[in-house]
Amino acid sequence: MANQSSGQNAPAAPPLFPSCAIVHPLVLLSATDHYMRVAKDTNKRVVGVLLGAREIAGERDSWRLSTHENQFALPFEEDENNPGIWFLDHNYLENMFGMFKKVNAREKIVGWYSTGPKIRASDLEINEVFKKYTKNPVLVIINVQPKDELDIPTDAYISIEEVKDDGTPTRRSFQHLQSEIGAEEAEEIGVEHLLRDIKDASVSTLAERVHSKLNSLKGLKARLEDIHAYLKLVADGSMPVNHEITYLMQEVFNLLPNLNVEELVSRHDFDLQVIYISSLIRSVLALHNLINNKIALKDAENESADDAAGKEKNEKDKNSKESSEEKDKVK
Repeated sequence: MANQSSGQNAPAAPPLFPSCAIVHPLVLLSATDHYMRVAKDTNKRVVGVLLGAREIAGERDSWRLSTHENQFALPFEEDENNPGIWFLDHNYLENMFGMFKKVNAREKIVGWYSTGPKIRASDLEINEVFKKYTKNPVLVIINVQPKDELDIPTDAYISIEEVKDDGTPTRRSFQHLQSEIGAEEAEEIGVEHLLRDIKDASVSTLAERVHSKLNSLKGLKARLEDIHAYLKLVADGSMPVNHEITYLMQEVFNLLPNLNVEELVSRHDFDLQVIYISSLIRSVLALHNLINNKIALKDAENESADDAAGKEKNEKDKNSKESSEEKDKVK
């Protein structure tokens, strides 16, 4: 009985695959730099190693894979005409990982990245090589030249074994894995400074803000269209109901305010009135400061002109006095 109860109370084993792959900004920057140095203006791709650790998701018995702050490039070559011919330097990989391990032992090899921009025929073979270093390597395809600025430039995949019902031999294939961009506080500060340095000086702040709002609205529209398309497929019976998705949509709708409540409308109008009055006060103060600056500048110009005139007069008086003294000496 004791053994049975202990077996029942034992925690369930964690799933083999992560629920999400978190890619940090430094990984994106390093992969882009790797591509710009090695394969810019070519059809080639670059390959590298992702270092990271597990993050406990908490709610369900799932875990997330974080690529954390480190990655390193790998010497990689492949034949464009024959995808089965490729070369990956194992010795370089092991030596580099050994050096990274001395710096941060917590980070392990969690997978590899490719600049794709799509999955290629040799990726399954390359993925099998990385199984020597981690049990279930994650492939993250990083699009270094994204055409749609509304989507994140990463796609994550995990290798699974497909079992056929007809008894044919199993084969491995890639299954899509949810991915997201995550950053620690230090990384966020660094990214903000980087974006501040590369801003276009010819674009005004107002135009930049309007462009940012427009992109946000475009992203919202695209996601609402995805929700609409999914609900239409479910209503037509073309797709089964996913209760997790419906729960998330219900949560979104629950967060929407009820605009028919009179108290909310009056409070919103009051807030807008406060913002309007504050803007008027700020504009009046700015205009007042501008007038004061103009007056102070004019007074400073007048004082400098008076000082210059006084110096010139003193020089003339001094010169005339010296000339009169010389005349007296001559006489």
